[in-house]
Amino acid sequence: QVQLVESGGGLVQAGGSLRLSCAASGRTFSNYAMAWFRQAPGKEREFLAAITRPGGSTYYADSVKGRFTISRDNAKLTVYLQMNSLNHEDTAVYYCALDRVRPGYGSSWYIDQGNYNYWGRGTPVTVSS
Repeated sequence: QVQLVESGGGLVQAGGSLRLSCAASGRTFSNYAMAWFRQAPGKEREFLAAITRPGGSTYYADSVKGRFTISRDNAKLTVYLQMNSLNHEDTAVYYCALDRVRPGYGSSWYIDQGNYNYWGRGTPVTVSS
């Protein structure tokens, strides 16, 4: 089994920044992707960003491209989401996800939450206006 633990959420003023962390432990794969999703109140969960290992390829939702940056620390099995210029619409619970990937997967694979079998419990982010 894989365990994922998110941290770094909290209350931030509009225009501010936060960095979320997701630490993985347990079973590991030689090729995998870690991703961030979020779910706002009354809305469906949406994809934000993903990063692969070992290649380090990144994928972003258009809605956060240029404001959010995903990165990783392989030694710590941790992925980060740097979020800048936050606004009220970014208020949500942010989830980390992970699963094994195979060569040839296109971007459509990474944005589909149904492809991820391992999830954290989420960390809430509230942006005050």
